[in-house]
Amino acid sequence: MRPDVTSSHAPTTFLRRLAGSVLRSQQIGLLLVLLVLGAALTLAAGSHVDPQTGKTINNFLNTYTLIQMATDASAFAIMGVGATLVIIAGGIDLSVGAIYALTGVAMAMVLRAAGPMSPAATVALGLGTCVTISLLCGLANGTMVIGLGVHPFIITLGTMWILRGVAFVISRAESILVPTSLTAVAKAPLGLGTALYPVPLLCMLAVTAAGAVYLSRTVMGRHVFAVGGNPEASRFSGLNVPRITLGVFVLSGLAAGVAAFLGAAFYGSATSSDANGYELYVIASAVVGGASLSGGKGSALSAMLGAVLIVTMRQAIRTLHLDQNYEWIIIGAAMIVAVVLDQRGSRLLAGRLAKSA
Repeated sequence: MRPDVTSSHAPTTFLRRLAGSVLRSQQIGLLLVLLVLGAALTLAAGSHVDPQTGKTINNFLNTYTLIQMATDASAFAIMGVGATLVIIAGGIDLSVGAIYALTGVAMAMVLRAAGPMSPAATVALGLGTCVTISLLCGLANGTMVIGLGVHPFIITLGTMWILRGVAFVISRAESILVPTSLTAVAKAPLGLGTALYPVPLLCMLAVTAAGAVYLSRTVMGRHVFAVGGNPEASRFSGLNVPRITLGVFVLSGLAAGVAAFLGAAFYGSATSSDANGYELYVIASAVVGGASLSGGKGSALSAMLGAVLIVTMRQAIRTLHLDQNYEWIIIGAAMIVAVVLDQRGSRLLAGRLAKSA
């Protein structure tokens, strides 16, 4: 009796397909860059002796540094996931930093006016305020983009200044403290020990997972890709392009609100200058992660990895004791390289498709 050739080769075929899909994925390049950069920093950072335990600890590859990097990347990544939705749909959102500032200030002022409450009620009111304000800001952006027919760059550039100005006026440029019950939630050690706060990391992973499921596993997510790839064809095929455009701006605003709640709770205060300049980091996270500024391409996981890569580059500057001003040069160069590689990859793909046709 002959052995079943098909069944014997099935595991090998499955592994080959899996390996091929991994190598063709958008994230493999980012992961390789992160691994190489992490290995280089581990070797170059040096080490020190822990005075309490007497153990030799690497200055980069240690739990405290890695969790702190995740905390720094959490705001960029959460807002980057929302901004990636807008970029995939063919738009851009420059107002995420201003939404962050206004949402944080509004939450702090509402909680201060509400007075002492139970921890659960404080968290619920704070989160509800952030969600409401951020949704309204995203709704305003989307409504103006659709109703006025002006490019999203101009609309969100204007709302960026308007929203930050509103935050400055209502707070009078004061730093407003938030209740300690919020800080206790954001800095919950979850059994990891003193000075280790994994909540921002877990929130970043949760938002990334939600964004990935939305884009890859839902009909709405496929519609976002369709609108960004070809708006006219999407319109002729029966898709409600204005509603989809409005939806991505609302989700982008919501992501900024979630990041603001987490940031204000973690650092214990909110001010109108919070997240100043975050627009660069958020857009850079999406672009370095492979999102195409022409629309139709991007992923939530890539946006998170892009944010982690940018924070790793910032950490490299600190670890190697370089001039902090190099940070802007490196991030700007990374954006240019990412866009150039994306355009060349698109041209190569278009050329292959033309030859095969």
